[in-house]
Amino acid sequence: MLPLLSDNSFQHFVLSTDNVLAASVVVNSAVRSSSRPEKTVFHLITDKKTYPAMHSWFALYPPSPAIVEVKGVHMFDWLTRENIPVLEAIETHHAVRNHYLGNHVKGTNVSDDPRIFASKLQAKSPKYISLLNHLRIYLPELFPNLNKVIFLDDDIVIQHDLSPLWNINMAGKVNGAVETCRGEDKWVMSKHFRTYFNFSHPVISENFNPDECAWAYGMNIFDLTAWRKTKIRDIYHYWLKENLKSNLTLWKFGTLPPALVAFRGHILPINPSWHMLGLGYQEKTDLDQVKKTAVIHYNGQCKPWLEIGFKHLQPFWTKHVNYSNDFIRNCHILDPEEYEQDRA
Repeated sequence: MLPLLSDNSFQHFVLSTDNVLAASVVVNSAVRSSSRPEKTVFHLITDKKTYPAMHSWFALYPPSPAIVEVKGVHMFDWLTRENIPVLEAIETHHAVRNHYLGNHVKGTNVSDDPRIFASKLQAKSPKYISLLNHLRIYLPELFPNLNKVIFLDDDIVIQHDLSPLWNINMAGKVNGAVETCRGEDKWVMSKHFRTYFNFSHPVISENFNPDECAWAYGMNIFDLTAWRKTKIRDIYHYWLKENLKSNLTLWKFGTLPPALVAFRGHILPINPSWHMLGLGYQEKTDLDQVKKTAVIHYNGQCKPWLEIGFKHLQPFWTKHVNYSNDFIRNCHILDPEEYEQDRA
């Protein structure tokens, strides 16, 4: 099987997560939707703590005929704090500690719009300083023998075959992504650089255009061959350090803002029908549009595996849950009546 893990005639998907249940849904939905599951390889990267559980799950429930490789961050010898000092700086910087370890979220109250409150809570999430969340910027090094991969977040569901993405002419671009500045809604598809960056800071205002279009992480096709010819990682590191120097005042902390900068000039816009965002923010979501979209993304706090998930949007996710596992059934993601209906 090992040669297949680097066989570029296969379709390679990468997922970095410590959530076993979410990972299983992503994989299950992808296999069910694929026209070529026998030519599909999933590379799951997790932390050392979660590795035994993640590895055991996919050993017990292999998504045949697809192939799953599970690796822990600790298995990549070069992926250390010594080799990536900026990550150590992010985790130990006093402003970061204060930002993430405080006992409250400043500027929030129960009268806030729930979506604003959710957004503020998400901005405080410790995942934004975790190594797993930054791993996507090291894809060319993590998979030195691969030419192209699709990177997936763990809060997505694949509903239609993604095989056509492998045939897209990237025209020398590195990152195939859905742009998020072409819509009219306030929360998901109307985002420009001004949404993410602090343009009152001279370092930002002197270097960037507030009207520049943003794009989405969560379902990205990366041309690793083209990427290796760029300085994307170095630019990403540079701006992370600049944000640390400014005491985190250049942007709201997260991985997308430095990526927006690092991938400038390297984005290939793809049709929005490939990736629909906002299912974890917006309760009033067009269900017809949800059904038509290849990948739906529950970005936001209202994840489908949580009680706060929007009930009418959860079935798109729960139908890919493996309820044959007793532990999963005891999680009560669906009540017994819904479970029996789902089985029927």
